[in-house]
Amino acid sequence: MSIAWFPGHMASARKKAAETMGRVDVVVELLDARLPGASANPLIERLRRDKQRPCLKILNKADLADPEATAAWLRHYGNEKLVRAVALSCKRPGDVAKVPRLAASLAPHRDSALKPVRMMVMGVPNVGKSTLINALLKRKAARTGDEPAVTRQQSRFELDERNDLIDTPGLMAPVIKHAADGLMLAASHIIGPESYQADEVAAFLAGILLERYPAQLSTRYGFDTQEMDGDGLIAAIAVKRDYLGKGGTPHLEKAARALLQDYRSGALGRVTLETPSGRGSMLAKTGLGGVG
Repeated sequence: MSIAWFPGHMASARKKAAETMGRVDVVVELLDARLPGASANPLIERLRRDKQRPCLKILNKADLADPEATAAWLRHYGNEKLVRAVALSCKRPGDVAKVPRLAASLAPHRDSALKPVRMMVMGVPNVGKSTLINALLKRKAARTGDEPAVTRQQSRFELDERNDLIDTPGLMAPVIKHAADGLMLAASHIIGPESYQADEVAAFLAGILLERYPAQLSTRYGFDTQEMDGDGLIAAIAVKRDYLGKGGTPHLEKAARALLQDYRSGALGRVTLETPSGRGSMLAKTGLGGVG
């Protein structure tokens, strides 16, 4: 299953981001801590490297992610030039309070009342950019929502005399090169539901969870998951929760949506869909190499 999602406003947003990049000091890129590689837009990386801008990578929703996998991602990003990485939750004020200081450490020539640090907040849709902006400003200045692509245009905010913020619309790559990335993004509610079928995405997610977190599935659903595949897990959830139609036929779409919601909400516990080593292996098989 190949997934593509590139709403019309993103083309103009991409052009505007390229223009603004030259006037900022630090790119603050939000990633989903459960899928940092898949939730990174290669365009953002190209733009900041072209403009030689340092980057603070925020692994948001770290409270939902596997701590061991998150630590591996932080070590991975720690090896990149002009990059700092931090794992946090944009819903926790104490976590968010760290961001200006971390960004300023990447732009030591600024960080004063005369030369405030200009931070450009970027990332794919529904990864927490507006939540971060509002938490930093301590007011609801940027629109938030539980659907991708709520923000449609850039906005500038003065955080304080030493820091300026630029909020940008979520940007997707026009083409999602790897099918697995599209499925992870769909499972994590980062792309619009009109672009995929929930049962196919849920079956893919189920396969990852069965491989990496079988005990957490058993705890959540109350049955042994050994010897199951993704489709089998969804069918078992339907039976366990009495999602049955006429003649006792399992309502698979309802069970699929339940699994997706349990993953998205954290009801399954702390899980991560990819690791740096696993992503590196995937990219090596496609001939691209590295982690991107």
